[in-house]
Amino acid sequence: MPLNEVLVALGVGTEGLSSSDANSRLNKFGPNQLPETGRHSKFFIIIRQLNNPLTFILFVAAIISFALGQATDGIFICAVVIIDMAIGSAQEWRAEASAASLKKTLRISPIVIRAGVKQTVDIAEIVPGDLVLLESGVVAPADIRLTAAHDLKLDESLLTGESKPVEKQSDRVCTPDAPLGDRNNMTYAGTMVTAGRGAGVVCATAANTELGHIAKMLAGRGGRAPLLLRMEKFSNRIAVTTVLLALALGAGQYFRGETLSSVFILTTALAVSAIPEGLPMAITVALSVASSRMGKRNVIVRHLPAVEALGSCTLIAADKTGTLTANRLTIKRVVLANDAVIDIEGEGLEVEGAATTQEEGPLSDRAQKELLNLASAGVLTNEADLGVNNGAVEARGDSVDIAFLVLAEKLGIKKKALRRRQKKCAEIPYEPEIGFSACAHKGGENTIISVKGAPEAVLSMCDGFDRAAIDTQLHELTSVGYRVIAVASGEKAGARDTLTQDDLKSLRLLGFVGLIDPLRSEAPDAVTHARAAGVDIRMITGDHPETALAIAQQLGPAWMPDSTLTGAELKNLADKERSKAIADTPVYARVEPAQKNLIVTELQKQGHFVAVTGDGVNDAPALKTAHVGVAMGAGGTDVARAASDLIITDDNFASIVAGIEEGRAAYDNIRKIVWLLISTAITEVVVFALALFAGLPIPLTAVQILWLNLVTEGIQDVALAFEGKEPNIMKRRPRRPKEPIFDRQMIEQCLLVGLYIGGLAFLIFYWLYNIQGYSEETARNLVLLFLVSFNNFQTLNCRSETRSAFSIPLSANPLLIGSIIGAQALHIAAMHIPALEEVLDLNPVTIREWASAIGLAATVFVLGELYKLLVSRPRIRRTFEATKCNHDFSKTGYETPKTIDSTPNLAPGVEPHTHKLDQASNYLDGRPN
Repeated sequence: MPLNEVLVALGVGTEGLSSSDANSRLNKFGPNQLPETGRHSKFFIIIRQLNNPLTFILFVAAIISFALGQATDGIFICAVVIIDMAIGSAQEWRAEASAASLKKTLRISPIVIRAGVKQTVDIAEIVPGDLVLLESGVVAPADIRLTAAHDLKLDESLLTGESKPVEKQSDRVCTPDAPLGDRNNMTYAGTMVTAGRGAGVVCATAANTELGHIAKMLAGRGGRAPLLLRMEKFSNRIAVTTVLLALALGAGQYFRGETLSSVFILTTALAVSAIPEGLPMAITVALSVASSRMGKRNVIVRHLPAVEALGSCTLIAADKTGTLTANRLTIKRVVLANDAVIDIEGEGLEVEGAATTQEEGPLSDRAQKELLNLASAGVLTNEADLGVNNGAVEARGDSVDIAFLVLAEKLGIKKKALRRRQKKCAEIPYEPEIGFSACAHKGGENTIISVKGAPEAVLSMCDGFDRAAIDTQLHELTSVGYRVIAVASGEKAGARDTLTQDDLKSLRLLGFVGLIDPLRSEAPDAVTHARAAGVDIRMITGDHPETALAIAQQLGPAWMPDSTLTGAELKNLADKERSKAIADTPVYARVEPAQKNLIVTELQKQGHFVAVTGDGVNDAPALKTAHVGVAMGAGGTDVARAASDLIITDDNFASIVAGIEEGRAAYDNIRKIVWLLISTAITEVVVFALALFAGLPIPLTAVQILWLNLVTEGIQDVALAFEGKEPNIMKRRPRRPKEPIFDRQMIEQCLLVGLYIGGLAFLIFYWLYNIQGYSEETARNLVLLFLVSFNNFQTLNCRSETRSAFSIPLSANPLLIGSIIGAQALHIAAMHIPALEEVLDLNPVTIREWASAIGLAATVFVLGELYKLLVSRPRIRRTFEATKCNHDFSKTGYETPKTIDSTPNLAPGVEPHTHKLDQASNYLDGRPN
């Protein structure tokens, strides 16, 4: 909308609003504050932990235990549930900070003109129609339509992700559908003025600003972690199975003439035996251990389930600026007027870096001299400052000027020393309309003119160059994503105190510099490792398409995209076409926050489990929507960090890949814990069921079952959480998001062990009680000893689902070995301490009975080794043959549309990235999920 129409629509003149108008509008539109998002109370978060079928059943079991006088059982079960609830509540309470961070972004005191008088007001009092003054360092308090702009530039990376400051023009009229980054006549709440000054009229405040729209999007809940989805299904199955078994066996006892009281005791015992009450705590410990390991690899975990969720991701949607790049414009290439092409090492504010030719050789004397002349001209036409504070390099000013100062430092040129030798006598500041800046400095009797700016503007001032050669040089720079600045100089006779158009003629072209927000050095390797793990990569940025594609193509050869999709193109597509375009395109450019959120949502609909990385306010909605939001810690905003599940403290994209590895390891260890607990639970149910069907007394009391779970499962399952990573863990395909923990292999190995040991325990009890004539107490005593020993051997089996226990050093997990020895020692002590003997109904046993119990229990170790040899490893070979071809989703069971191709389009000469192994046997070291 033209400026005059904006002023009329807002009812404001050049004097600004009157005090009464401002108060009236404040009452009408409300304070300029972001709306409060509903934060949950601590009580609500604690109660929410009860929304779990397994936890509910454990509470019911505890209530029954207390009702029947089994206080020990009830106390233990309640303690497990309470501890797990406390850990989960503490983690969730830390996740309620997004709205508070957004509000902190707007804590500023702007200067406005009201009734013709400048005054400072609280940001909450800003209203539509206020005239606001802007200058360098000021943060825009609202969305503002500019009425004046003098060399005005703003850093809008907070909203757009584009690192280059945006030049503003008050007289420009933008179309309603112009992308956010192209609306040069507007400034937006939360963005900072980096140079120049200006003024404007407020057109939107509070929730109606672009920042407010982001706040609304942050109010929605993000995706759910795959572990929660799987455990919910798993818990429901455990609940149903437990209830049915307890009712069936209890009814059987009742119809056999047992009293109602004894049936209740039996049901309680079965509930204790069938429900793996240690599972919630063990899973929490496993995730906490992985969280600690991630912390050592620069990944801070905010939401505990996100540990395993990151290991499940099939796609990383990475922000370009600040995530894959350094978020600092850097001069990486210089093309001198004599055609010499020079590469500059170092990134960002690194003031050390060699200048070499493209052949990586030293510069010639002539090239060295011309490079120094170019850098000196860039310093002389410069308003930025560069210094060192507490050992860290700090900069202030325009990002292009800062890049020239860094280049000068690398070449040994000092700004202050240079300016002392050449005193400034006149200047033309940079204006978007003219496209250049110029300075005049005294050089003896003459005046030295230095100019830098847009190539076309500077070339029009120069003589004596080959236009065709220059066009070739410019095309080579722009085609790979460089922002190009031309530099020229000349010497004019006599002194000057002003610069005229005649002074800016017949200059000598010194050359061009290519600036780019450089790729992080570790990013290509991280992308390669992610691709090897079957994880797709997408780049989402607010930057220009050419720049985005150039950066993306530097991440090869594992990932070499050849096309982009812009926000404007996305907006004009129908739903079906948009879905296909998002599926087929690896790079999305000029994307606004709402569109970024849309892309993430669409990728989720297409079957991907999406991890999103980002560092700015513009990334926050997508971070919240994603299954896993990963924020940058060092260079990121509070808003992005608060909306995330994980924070990368070193802003290193490679740390995300390390997090994927730790997430997969956490899931492996959770499976090991489930294997141990469920196989033990099945064992106890089987021995109970067989004893009841055979008309025998119950083989273990409820207290003995609780003791068994305490000294074995209560220790070993936690120790399994400290198991190391399986070899080749990053050569597996990602898991399907809906893949259950209790899959075919888990069912097989749990049933095999449970039926075998349960049957063997029943036979032992039958033989001792019916044939040998042992009393119930003595027979139970020996069965309990057998089951304690069995659990210890089964724990060794559970260290890997595929590898032989003999191939895993005992020293790799000393806590586990200590837990096995400790469990056996505790049971020995219980059999000889009078107080425990009485409570647990135990008695000492002979050496022969010890040897028999341990020998029979050891057979489960042999059974486990045979299963791995004959079933697990052959199955892995078959799975490997089916999935070795480039992680084709259609061959691995992913619910992904045919339009998704896991291999991006590759540039000519680049081989498709696969990760076949030299031999299939190498793959057997790790279980493909």
